Amino acid sequence: MVQKQIQTLSPMMIQSMEVLQMGTQDLLEYVEDLAQENPVLELEDNYEKGQEAFLDLKKKLDWLQNSDRQNHTYYRQDDEDWPMGEFGVVSDRETLCESLLSQILTAHLSPQVEQGAVFLSESLNRAGWLDEPLPVLARSAHLPVDVMEAALTAIQALDPPGVGARTLSECLCLQLLREGEPDAVALAICREHLESLSKNRYGLIAKKLGVTVPRVRAAEERIRQLNPRPGSGFAEAEAPAYITPDLLVVWQYDHFEVVISDPFLPRLSLSRYYTQELEAIGEKEVQSYLVNKVRQAKWAIHSIEQRQSTVLSCAKCIVEAQEGFFRHGPGHLVPMALADVAQTLGIHESTVSRALKDKYLQCDKGVYPMTYFFSRKLGHTEGEGPSTDRAKALLRQLIQQEDKRKPLSDQKLADRMAAQGCPLARRTVAKYREEMNLPGISGRKVYE
Repeated sequence: MVQKQIQTLSPMMIQSMEVLQMGTQDLLEYVEDLAQENPVLELEDNYEKGQEAFLDLKKKLDWLQNSDRQNHTYYRQDDEDWPMGEFGVVSDRETLCESLLSQILTAHLSPQVEQGAVFLSESLNRAGWLDEPLPVLARSAHLPVDVMEAALTAIQALDPPGVGARTLSECLCLQLLREGEPDAVALAICREHLESLSKNRYGLIAKKLGVTVPRVRAAEERIRQLNPRPGSGFAEAEAPAYITPDLLVVWQYDHFEVVISDPFLPRLSLSRYYTQELEAIGEKEVQSYLVNKVRQAKWAIHSIEQRQSTVLSCAKCIVEAQEGFFRHGPGHLVPMALADVAQTLGIHESTVSRALKDKYLQCDKGVYPMTYFFSRKLGHTEGEGPSTDRAKALLRQLIQQEDKRKPLSDQKLADRMAAQGCPLARRTVAKYREEMNLPGISGRKVYE
């Protein structure tokens, strides 16, 4: 016989950990399901109150955009529920397909061409382009290829200009051809020299077209005014999923304040009827059932309150450590790890990880996932050292300030970053540059 200790997790502890790592939407669904399953729980719908608070706050925010920070203090005195933050409002704008269909019906097309045009309008991607080859679409629509070609021509004649294009060159050319007198140089560049234009090879383009470099630059400015994604200005076919931030960071005149944002989360409470009548019930089976449900309800309420408290504590710790970011914006994050927050709060690192999972924070810089504020320290630098966020911001700044006729190589960028306290290897500079979608030296060079 051997005596030993074994640590096990009770179902309640497991439930508590699951609640901790739930996002706002998951928690809302969990609360609603729990209220339907457990008769002891009462669900107080907070939606109408949240709507009223949102509309009232929206008026304040609209006015506050043209006001100074001092007004936050006055709002705090007027409304204890300040601040809630702005949430996305789904608009009922027209989709690209709806716009095209309304134009097709008034275009007086033949029945087959109209059928093909309707099919093509439903096959366009989000940018308004046609991804699949026309013969494949013709087979899918059970129409001849020549009919589909006529339907595509009809689609490309509709608004917005450039819709129905199959390539970037075709999209830009369609927009230029809509003009009464299209720019001949810009049209030639869009047809044959887009790759050279993307590399700023103005001299080569001018030589091939027999024009001057200033004429090519003027054509480039005209091309930049075109829209390569003509369908982007329309509403999506499916309503976008808006993120409801769990926390709000607000400047309160002389400090940042973190607030839980849960105006639409229903409140859970114990039913007075069942708690008062519990002892009066004579049947033991019914009494035992209700006792278990009361215990489950109390633990669920406790788990949700504990979740809110843990998430709020973690957020306050993050805001305190990353105050530079909330004051000055991206590029000012300091190195921070989950272990730093865990040590400050006296909890386990896994608890911090669960508390930050699928949680979002809103501030005047935008909405960010909570994990965004954890930035690695660069290499083996002594002391606190710069973070990867700071390194990327410095890299972008150096590229923006370089002489475009003689852009800096990755090695020269690494040398200049090291001189400013951000030592990086050349391959790391190339990696960060690619992550930020910045071209290499050949793509940034401007040719005379």
